[in-house]
Parts: sequence; structure tokens; C-alpha cells
Amino acid sequence: MTQLKHDTSRNMNYPLMTTILFWCGLVILTSMYITIPLSSVFTKTFNVSSTQAAWLGSSFSLSYALGCLIYGPFSDKYGRKIFLVTSISVLTIVTIVISFVDNFYVLIILRGIQGLVAAAFAPISLVYAGEMFPTHKRLTAIGFISSGLLMAGVIGQIFSGVINEYFGWHKIFFILGILYFITTLIVIVFLPKDEMIRSNENVFVKFKQIPTLLKQTQLLLAFSITFMLLLSLVGMYTVLGSYLSSEKFRLTSQHILYVRAIGIVGMLVSPFSGRIANKIGITIVLRCGLALGAIGLFTLGVSTSLPVLAIMSVVFVAGISLVTPIIISIINQLAGDSRGSAISFNAFILFLGASTGPLFAIELLKTEKYQLSFGILGFVLLLGLLISFFIKISSESTKSVGSKQIS
Repeated sequence: MTQLKHDTSRNMNYPLMTTILFWCGLVILTSMYITIPLSSVFTKTFNVSSTQAAWLGSSFSLSYALGCLIYGPFSDKYGRKIFLVTSISVLTIVTIVISFVDNFYVLIILRGIQGLVAAAFAPISLVYAGEMFPTHKRLTAIGFISSGLLMAGVIGQIFSGVINEYFGWHKIFFILGILYFITTLIVIVFLPKDEMIRSNENVFVKFKQIPTLLKQTQLLLAFSITFMLLLSLVGMYTVLGSYLSSEKFRLTSQHILYVRAIGIVGMLVSPFSGRIANKIGITIVLRCGLALGAIGLFTLGVSTSLPVLAIMSVVFVAGISLVTPIIISIINQLAGDSRGSAISFNAFILFLGASTGPLFAIELLKTEKYQLSFGILGFVLLLGLLISFFIKISSESTKSVGSKQIS
């Protein structure tokens, strides 16, 4: 476990640090979602099936999920900032290289490498926030990080749709590479280095903690909810894009982007989930968020009104945005001294759900019944709501979600 060398509350610009971590989450995770609105582009360009094209997204997110297991333990030993800087630097190079690739299978491989490199951010940033921010600011910082991760799901689709329409899909990766280069400089110059006393514990001891985590029923329940979050988010937007372009609505790609953009409104609640939980209780917020998400999906499945679809996408996204930082806090409390490994494993599960989402949605779309597809995704969150009633945390922590440190 790491300890502070001195009082880190001195000379720390927490609003700036929060803004940087939010921006990093937003821009890094944008890469995960840029292929969602480009499925038809890739199927035509490379003459592949929609299932094969979906692997351009899943190869990134699956590699990202695996990477989340790796970086946390190594950063425990060698430091947080150095891994953040190194990963974004390498990500810059890989992303620019992708912009010159025209072979489908090479593209899948490079997307996998891109995801593996990008994976350093999620687990390390959450632990960094736990170590560097004081107790009363910690969950707010985690909320902003989570908000950036979630907003990337919409911003990434809008960004790739707009750039592809005017410049072609290659330029999407080139422009992202430039953004990553700028982000690297920002992190180097403005993000404080974590000054921790590192333990001499063998780094592989952290990996050995994971099987122990999987033996804890309460953590397994929380991890299962985590899996459902990005699975349903990515799945919903995959189905929604296909639905809006179908004979029912016949929306252009530009108009579909507008509908996707509306979902950002729902993500604005994420930074405030901690404050809400402090007032009404962490488990209540968890269940309300899952219920909102399920209601949004079920309504998407029964409504044929475009305004209602747009509004319900906001309701759904708001539910997911409420739950994401809360489930991190719950896992932090349940894991005890194994918090660092638990947070890393939770990130792995989260993005494993993201990699499963597009493949699951593609299978649902083969039925050509959009209402059924939304309904099945709704039942996934309904199952998560049911599971939430079996998660037990101490009554003292239900209204003090920021009291424990991620370490």
C-alpha cells in the first residue's frame, strides 16, 4: 500500500487537476467509440460483414479491459504520473500510425494495441484521485473522471461522424493523435507528480489478490453491475443508430449525430452523484440510477416518436451516469485493503462490458426488431437493479461515500 510523504493538500490546484483528469478521460476514451457510427463505412470500404466491422471497436475495448488489470499494480510500485505520461505518449504515436493504414486486419491489430496502451488511464486516474485529493473532494473528482469516460461515448461518435463526413475516416485518427500529443504536454506540465512512499512489495502480489476478490460474493455482485453499464450504453447507441437510419425514421447521419449529442445532457449528473448520495444514501442512488436506465431503454423500445426517443436517451444516460461513480465507491468500500486491485479489476470489467456491447447489439439487430433489442437491453439493467438489493454495505457508509480512500 502507498502512503503520502507529506500533506498533499498544500499548493494543490484541485480544480485544475480535476479538469485535466476529466479531459484525459474524455479524449482518451473517445477512441473507443469512434467506430460505432462508422460501421457501414468500414463494411463498404473493406468489403466485410457488420460483425467483422464491429471488431474494430471490440478489439480496442477488449484490449483496454485487459490492460486495466496490468497498469494498476505496476503504478503502485513505480508511480502514477509516469505511467499516465508514457501511455498517452505511446498512444499518440499509435493513433497517428493508424491514420495511414488501409488494411482491415492490420487496423484491427493496431486498434487492439491502441486500446492496450490507452488502458493505463482509467485505473491509474481513479487511484491517483484517491491518493492526491482530500476526503471531501475525492468523490467529486471521481465523478468528473467518470463523467469524462461516459461523455466520450457520445463525443466520440459525434467527433468521428463529423470528421468522416468532411474529411474521411483516416483523418479521425490523425486529428486524435494531435489531441493526444497536446494532452501529453498538459499532463507533463500541469498535473502534479504523486509523491508517495512506495512499498517494496513484489508487484505480482497485487495480481495474486484478484482470485481472492472473486471469492467475495458482495464484490462479485458489484462487478456484475459494472459489466452491465457500458454493455448497455454501447449497445443502446449501436441499436439507436441503426433504428434512426431505418425505414421508420430515415434520418441522415448528420441528424443521427444530433440525437446522439442530446445524450450528453444526461451525463452532466455524474459529477454530482456523490453529493446526492451524501444526502439520500449511496444504495438509493445506485438503485434509482439503474431504474432510470431501465425505464429509458424500455421506453425506447415502445415509442415511435422521435422527440420521445431523444428524451429517453437522456433519461437512460442519466441513469448510467449516476451509477458509474457510485459503484466505484461501493467497490472501494467492500474491498478493504485490496482496494487498488479491486478498482483495477472493476475497470477491467467495465470495459469488458464495452467490448461485449457492440457484438451483443449486432446479434440483437439480426432479429430486425428494434423494440425487442431495446427491451432486452432494458432487462439487462433490470437484472442489475435486482442484484443491487443483495449488495450490503454498512449503514454508516451509505451517506459518507467519500470517506474511504482508494489506495
